[in-house]
Amino acid sequence: MTLHRVKLQQLVLKIHSRCDLACDHCYVYEHADQSWKSRPTFITEETLGKVARRFADYAREEKLPSVSVILHGGEPLLVGPVRMRDICAELVRTITPATALDLRIHTNGVRLNTRYLDVFKEFDVKVSISLDGDRAANDRHRRDRRGRSSHDRVLRAIDLLRTPEYRHLYSGLLCTVDVANDPVAVHDALAALGPPRVDYLLPHSTWDSPPPRPNGSPTAYADWLLRIFDRWDAQGRTVGVRTFESVLSTLRGGPPLTEAMGLAPTDLAVVETDGSFEQADSLKTAYDGAPSTGYDVDQHTFAEFAGHPGVRARQLGLAGVGATCRRCPVIESCGGGLYAHRYSTGHGFANPSVFCADLKALVDGVAERITDHSLNPAVHDRHELAYAQGELVRTLVPVVAARHTGEPGWDAVWRAFLALDGAPATAPYVDEILAHPYLHTALNNCLHGRLTEPGPLARAITAAAVRAGADLTLSWDEPTADLHLPTLGTLGLPGPGPVDVSVTAGELRVRTRAGTVHSPGDGRSPWRPLHTVPVADGTLLLLDDADPLRDCYPVPVAEPLGSSDLAMFTKRLRGAYELLEERRPLEAEGVHGAAPTTVTPLAAGTGVRLGAHGLGAIGLAVDFEPEDLVRELPRSARLARLRALRETADLNVPGNRAGRLLDEASGELGNAASWAGGTAERAAALDRAARALDLLAARPAHELTATGAVLADELRAELKQAASTVPSGRAGGHE
Repeated sequence: MTLHRVKLQQLVLKIHSRCDLACDHCYVYEHADQSWKSRPTFITEETLGKVARRFADYAREEKLPSVSVILHGGEPLLVGPVRMRDICAELVRTITPATALDLRIHTNGVRLNTRYLDVFKEFDVKVSISLDGDRAANDRHRRDRRGRSSHDRVLRAIDLLRTPEYRHLYSGLLCTVDVANDPVAVHDALAALGPPRVDYLLPHSTWDSPPPRPNGSPTAYADWLLRIFDRWDAQGRTVGVRTFESVLSTLRGGPPLTEAMGLAPTDLAVVETDGSFEQADSLKTAYDGAPSTGYDVDQHTFAEFAGHPGVRARQLGLAGVGATCRRCPVIESCGGGLYAHRYSTGHGFANPSVFCADLKALVDGVAERITDHSLNPAVHDRHELAYAQGELVRTLVPVVAARHTGEPGWDAVWRAFLALDGAPATAPYVDEILAHPYLHTALNNCLHGRLTEPGPLARAITAAAVRAGADLTLSWDEPTADLHLPTLGTLGLPGPGPVDVSVTAGELRVRTRAGTVHSPGDGRSPWRPLHTVPVADGTLLLLDDADPLRDCYPVPVAEPLGSSDLAMFTKRLRGAYELLEERRPLEAEGVHGAAPTTVTPLAAGTGVRLGAHGLGAIGLAVDFEPEDLVRELPRSARLARLRALRETADLNVPGNRAGRLLDEASGELGNAASWAGGTAERAAALDRAARALDLLAARPAHELTATGAVLADELRAELKQAASTVPSGRAGGHE
């Protein structure tokens, strides 16, 4: 097996190895590994310099765009504010010439004061503080060496951190779960402190030293966390909670957001006060010496540490968990739990997590809570589905606008949208633009932080005003020299920069930085309109080869077509639709007849492809043949419909196998419909669809929603009809 090499991007740097609290759940001092006793109390200037140089060299070699250094302990504030400043200065001075540095600190907060905060402000050090909840919850474990409460001192530190001068440094709170505490009281106490994020951490435990379960419940920790989830959800999720956000992300196919859950490979190194490389601190809970690597910054590089067998073992993803975990339906969300929590004497880390039952119950509990089990009419009617997609896009616009309130250009764009959308005469044109599939892509990119400028929405609103013959004025920074109006065309400008756009009775005028005015048809500004292609079934297809947002396919898009290439592409497109009308009229495709509305030329040899979002968009290679589209369109239309249904309705409780089986059955039925000949291939595809549907029928009924159940029945009926046309073979069902 070839293991993909994961680059290290996080460094936990131990700058002090002792602590001023005596927390009885601390993995550094209270668990199996006691190597802290032989460590220097604090990191020396010489060792710090070597660590910084080694990490900077590694960042250069690996061309890392950024790295994160987390100052840690023990208690890192014990180095004192003067030494703290020297440490931060050395890290910034050495690492920032190589890459961007994200500097952070994890502290118990007891000693945090303005002297430290001024240092952190100078070097933009983000601060996370450990606090286990209200006074009763926190003082159950987090007391000092004389048995005194740490609660008031930590609250004073957080109050300082929340003042306007330092608020931007406040990263969040770290809370170790104790099921003996009231979960709602804990969460309310933490949320009242206004943290950007709360991390709820399961207590470090192994099969040799299992976690306490006061009531004996195998899911006590899940039950505790789910009570907080319900509270968090009811309060509008106003505070980030990394555990919940990670589960929500993975349930919807996104990445894990925490090392404690999910299959993402580790990208973290730990360097102790003596300069020795160690693996994750949590391994200290397994056995004495568990995190040790035998490497140090005097003799080894970060690249050598990255190749250490122990590090590589924690980068195996699904292959790194046992057979029990690989078979588990929640493995994508759970990831087998924290690596350290899998340990047992005799079996090492080849076990499920000691919190296995809790993790499954947590993922299942969140999945059930976010699932709408009701029947969505979009599953019955493609027109209802198109309407639901439009409503989805419409809900994205205010969400995206709200995220950028006060930023240059965004407020004016939002006001312009409201004005056009609120007028009966212009609202239908707004609907038309919102239905353009590439606007859906742009809004999703804005929602997930991949696009932050208002241009895509501003251009869409401008296009709506032009189409409606309305009046509009807008200004924004245009990043290229091509001002593209979706569904209309592209106006060439002298260069990128600020533009003042006005539309008067549908006539477009654009003033640039130089003060010159440009408009379509003025003879000075190149205007390239988009073309529509009438095809055999009476549909008008928009041929979009210029929208900058069209690059949302898994293959490269083609450059805008010249006149001869455009003519040839159009001829092939018409020919394909003539064959389609002859062989399988689109209306006969029923609910799967979600015909394309927008066609984008792709690079030669790339075939027929679907875009990232939205109904209606399809990409065709510039050299496609009509037969290619005839063969692939049924499969593509089916996949587009299934994607759109998943965006607008819940088909299954996320995270279970039912969703994968639905996808598999639908995909294989699409394959069967797309074979150009060969009954053997078609029968095999139908056989695989039948197997998937049989497995789906054996799943618990609650895994499918009412909408998903309708889709499954529809697929079974389709399979039965398709199997009746296969002269031989087992297609159509299994015993």
